[in-house]
Amino acid sequence: MKMGRYLAVAGVSIAAMAFGFAVTEPMSRSAQAHGQSEGGLSADDFRLTSADLQSYQLYPMADAKAVVIIAQANGDPGLRRIAPDLRALKASFDGKHVEFMMLNSNLADERTAILTEATQFNFGMPVLLDANQLVGEQLGITRSGEVLVLDPKTWRVAYRGPLGAAANPWASQAIDAVIAGRPVATAQRALQGQLINFPERGHNAQHAQISYVRTIAPLIEQKCVGCHQSGGIGPMQLTSYERIRAMAPMIRETLRTKRMPPFHADNTITHFLDDQSLTGEQIRTLTHWIEAGAPRGEGADPLAGKTYAAAEWPLGKPDLILNIPAFTVPATGVVQYQRPFAPFTEKQGKWLRAATFKVDQRQAVHHILTGYMAKVPGAGVTANELSWGASIGTYGVGTDWAAAPADVGIYLPAGGAIGFQNHYTPFGREVTDNTKIGLYYYDKPPRWIMHNYVIADTTISIAAGEERHVENAYVTFPKDALLYGTLFHTHYRGAGVKLEIQYPDGRREPVISVPRYDFNWQHDYRLAEPLRVPAGSKLIATYVYDNSRRNPMNPDPTRTVPWGDQSSDEMLYTALSFRWMDETVDKPTPTYLAMLSAGRSIGILDANVNNKVERDELKGSTGTLLRARFMMLDRNGDGGLDATELASASGAIPSEAQD
Repeated sequence: MKMGRYLAVAGVSIAAMAFGFAVTEPMSRSAQAHGQSEGGLSADDFRLTSADLQSYQLYPMADAKAVVIIAQANGDPGLRRIAPDLRALKASFDGKHVEFMMLNSNLADERTAILTEATQFNFGMPVLLDANQLVGEQLGITRSGEVLVLDPKTWRVAYRGPLGAAANPWASQAIDAVIAGRPVATAQRALQGQLINFPERGHNAQHAQISYVRTIAPLIEQKCVGCHQSGGIGPMQLTSYERIRAMAPMIRETLRTKRMPPFHADNTITHFLDDQSLTGEQIRTLTHWIEAGAPRGEGADPLAGKTYAAAEWPLGKPDLILNIPAFTVPATGVVQYQRPFAPFTEKQGKWLRAATFKVDQRQAVHHILTGYMAKVPGAGVTANELSWGASIGTYGVGTDWAAAPADVGIYLPAGGAIGFQNHYTPFGREVTDNTKIGLYYYDKPPRWIMHNYVIADTTISIAAGEERHVENAYVTFPKDALLYGTLFHTHYRGAGVKLEIQYPDGRREPVISVPRYDFNWQHDYRLAEPLRVPAGSKLIATYVYDNSRRNPMNPDPTRTVPWGDQSSDEMLYTALSFRWMDETVDKPTPTYLAMLSAGRSIGILDANVNNKVERDELKGSTGTLLRARFMMLDRNGDGGLDATELASASGAIPSEAQD
């Protein structure tokens, strides 16, 4: 397994980068809070998910000549009627660096219905979901069909009003004016359209009464203090009113741009165990409290009187602690993967139920992968992944520990060794890492066996400058299975990921969606309700990459990026955790994994998921090899290679280590 569940650098500097900036004056419900400037209303930054599960952030569009936002509500007859005019408006500015998007702040509409409406009436632009209404509230939107033209140089709303007609193309004229750097002749016009209700708008006095003691402090303690405490991974402590008030503007900004809390899966699609996100109500409450000036109110501070410190072992004392061999990380340069091992000293086989890491140098440890090895490597031999069996755990920022579901476990025979794949990242100071891993056992054998499988695609290639490049791969399950969760991994250009299931009857539904992938955080997303995967179903992993200059993490937007181990290259890596429905500890089914792996090649290459690989789907060095033999391999002459035909090309497709 040459890539891995990779993890970004964890220390204060990276965590601070994730926040973006520091502001020390509290926000008030003032011109600053509402984006007011001398030139009028300015749009505050935001990040929202579209109805088709893509992520969009406003301020990275600063290189555009103009940004156009159109308010949308389902069922508005006026907006439906002008859908062709909206498409024509957008088309008239093709090639002129103007961004178009719609904004749905209507509380009565939900994602799938919005997607259906957008598809049926072909708006021709993404519809962003403002479920918390914070964006529409700040922009002063009132009706569906309202067009806002923003000047990206100042983020001032240069025009607000209707689209206009052929004789009076007000929106088009406003866009032309912004592109030319001229004032818009009439910056605001009255409009008609479906009214959008904003129940919190105008409730400034009520927001000022939100209690810090009864509401805000408990929320911060529940959702934030675990990281933002002494010894925690967060770059600042949020353990008193004074500290929270000082960071209030930054908290508001990170909530609006979805950088914090760092749990990026969409919980409107799926519910998760250990969900670290805030509810919509919590986000609105905290934001409105900050915009009201973060009032202290009365009562003793519930946080100030407590001592917070991160636990040494979050799951309690382990049954066995293994010392990962120490490694000295240089101050600068690129460190190749280290592959040490530690002898597994247990005299009897053990069923593993959980594992956790005690990372010594968080800024330097990028990721740690593990695998059981039946034999202890000889002198001078590394713990190569090809000799690994089951994984016992993975470390990354956001994934310090893992626990199996009740009565599900991984068997570790007596003796042998635990191999590690360690990725270290220098951060300007030489340090020696002494990380440990703690193992937790079942007292008696569980009923079911946990398995892991990796959907990976080593043929990916992301074109230079491409902002939304899509790659996908899948696996077809030969037997009924139960999916517990997954971990997605890509690098600096990863923008968004999702896992879908395609049932044998052709139905395709989202399982897990992470519209905004954040390289600084790696989560093992565990489903609150495991997903039944019937035999013949496909699990499809789709990744979106941003190789443009708009991506602040992009090392080089002028380079076409291939698969590679180091973070300057890219990966498509999805680790699945599951069990077979009819397999038990007493009745193991080892042939099932071999059957699962047999479909790896077609799952990598079949981009349109039609069970065969066409010539135009071939890419990279693998594609070059197969293209030269395509006519010979296509034995039935249907213009595509099915799984059987592809299997005859054994050796042409790189394989990845699986469970």
